[in-house]
Amino acid sequence: MMLFDIAMLVAGLVLLVFAGDYLVKGAVGLAENVGIPALIIGLTIVAFGTSAPELFVALQSALTGVPDIATGNVVGSNIANVLLVMGLPALFSPIHANQRGLSRNVAVMLVFTVAFIWLISDGLLSRLEAAGLFGGLLVFIAAQAWRAQQAIAAADEDEVPGDYHEEIGEAPHNSLLIAVYMIGGIIGLPIAAHFTVTGASNIATAFGVSEAAIGLTIVAIGTSLPELATTLAAALRREADVALGNIIGSNIFNLAAIMGITGMVIAVPVSPDIIVRDNWVMLVTSLLLAVICFARITTGKALGAAMLAAYVAYVVMVF
Repeated sequence: MMLFDIAMLVAGLVLLVFAGDYLVKGAVGLAENVGIPALIIGLTIVAFGTSAPELFVALQSALTGVPDIATGNVVGSNIANVLLVMGLPALFSPIHANQRGLSRNVAVMLVFTVAFIWLISDGLLSRLEAAGLFGGLLVFIAAQAWRAQQAIAAADEDEVPGDYHEEIGEAPHNSLLIAVYMIGGIIGLPIAAHFTVTGASNIATAFGVSEAAIGLTIVAIGTSLPELATTLAAALRREADVALGNIIGSNIFNLAAIMGITGMVIAVPVSPDIIVRDNWVMLVTSLLLAVICFARITTGKALGAAMLAAYVAYVVMVF
């Protein structure tokens, strides 16, 4: 039975990655076919679509009575994004904090992090609080769109935020293929989320650990694998500098979009362990990322190894 649960969890995580990728590519192909500007595609479809796996896991968890996996996945993903997704690639190629707009965006990330910690300090993310998080994200996106349009109008491409140059692979433009991609993603994501949450919950019960611990570690690492794979590939090409912008954007969307949308659907109770321990680890890692960006510190082998060691210590502490 345990092997079946492990297989279900692994299958769910793998299917999440592929279904999410197919949904994004299909949606981008459709958007391009109907003439939606690339800027809007990058700000909305790509940004939200790449968060689809985490969103479906969070919704499935909250709606099936295991909300600790939802909150643990988001908090754990934000921690893993800094310590693991940055730390491991830094062993292969230094990550330079020299991209335009990093300081501004990392400041926004800190605001969302502090707001999230404050909102769930009473043990519950209410629908109204979740709506506030999501509303803040919409304001951030609108501000990014305005700034990018101003930069484009001034013909200064260097000022355009890096998020809009993100490569997602070749999007299909054949109508039938677009339909296949989108239907596959729409069907695959909830099935994958069901497998992931069910497998994770059963494993937690079998091993006598909390569902929050599983969400903070195994599920969080699994849903962060696309970011890790992308950053590792970039590091091997000596182009790992793009990692910082992607990590900051991912952390903002995890807190504001994933928890915002999930919390608007159903109020999410939060484990005391997450409130008194993991939230603060997330804040410390966010502050570390902010220092790196503001001081323009290069993350090399030594700092990358220290990050990895800290992440291993954190995982051990959680269990």
